[in-house]
Amino acid sequence: MRLISLVFVLILVVSCIKDKPKPVPLSGVLSNGVVVLCEGLFQQNNTSLSWVGNDGSISNTLFATKSGRQLGDTGNDIKRYGAKVYVVVNVSSTVEVIDANTFNPIKQISMQSGGVPKQPRSIDFYNGKAYVTCYDGYVDVIDTVSLAVIERIPVGLNPEGLTVSGSKLYVSNSGGLNTPVMDSTLSVIDLNSNTEIQKITVGLNPGRCITDDEGDVYVVARGDYAGVSSKMIRINTVSDNVVNSFDLGVSGITKMNDKFLISNYDFSSGQSSLALFDPVLDVVVNSSYIDVSGFTTLYGVGFNPYTNTLFISDAMGFTNSGYVYEYSSLGTQISSAHVGLNPSKFLFYE
Repeated sequence: MRLISLVFVLILVVSCIKDKPKPVPLSGVLSNGVVVLCEGLFQQNNTSLSWVGNDGSISNTLFATKSGRQLGDTGNDIKRYGAKVYVVVNVSSTVEVIDANTFNPIKQISMQSGGVPKQPRSIDFYNGKAYVTCYDGYVDVIDTVSLAVIERIPVGLNPEGLTVSGSKLYVSNSGGLNTPVMDSTLSVIDLNSNTEIQKITVGLNPGRCITDDEGDVYVVARGDYAGVSSKMIRINTVSDNVVNSFDLGVSGITKMNDKFLISNYDFSSGQSSLALFDPVLDVVVNSSYIDVSGFTTLYGVGFNPYTNTLFISDAMGFTNSGYVYEYSSLGTQISSAHVGLNPSKFLFYE
């Protein structure tokens, strides 16, 4: 009996060693994994970046380890352009520029106008310029060589999501800080002149927007989370007209090859869902593509093109550290990782 007990203890010890996350090296380059933007809590200055490697390595202090300081308050977006990574930090009103290979910080761009925070939200790129939506009603243009704000483009109320199609930029004007009188328009910007050429009415409180393989733009009109339901709108970018409206519960859209993943978290019921949408046929082909009904708070969805896998985050009620789950394209769970507060965006490394 003592021998059996000893063997059992040894099995437990070996199992614990196997499950312990591998440390992330402090030098070298990042590869084969994902950087997770964890928003943190509003006014708590605890935005963080987590690294989840394909080899099982995990670090929830990636930026702090590399820079020796905190990232700031309420991170909203992260994208790579060339050899740099850009992190948009909303409440701190900064854009953090990082070396994409070593992840060492390059520059922190202050996003203030006359000493007043602009509250940046989202970022996209075109022809050597970064375009950042700012809650003060502008899109800022950043030169990606000098890393300076070189222009401001006036749009609508509290712009959030943005996407490039051809030589035009589409910006969702949410009016989120003007509740109950929110905005309902999508600004169209000519990227050759950096001027707004049109506003398209799409529905109350527009947020996330994305471009499909044909160049059309889809935008989420989130409603008021109560009496006005969310919907998804399709814009023909040749005529810049609304060509279709989809009355379905939708919080976000994520591109997965030639399809979309439609995520939804219902604030009233606390229920989550993840559907598969075909933008060629304009139909939901699977309303429960992956079963996320057991999630506490479905928050972020990402597609890793290098491994053809999905990453889905659970914000755990917005006040506890979150989890990231990896799934195969067939919906089988592969792995999980315990990360920072409110994991929302993903940046994948080959």
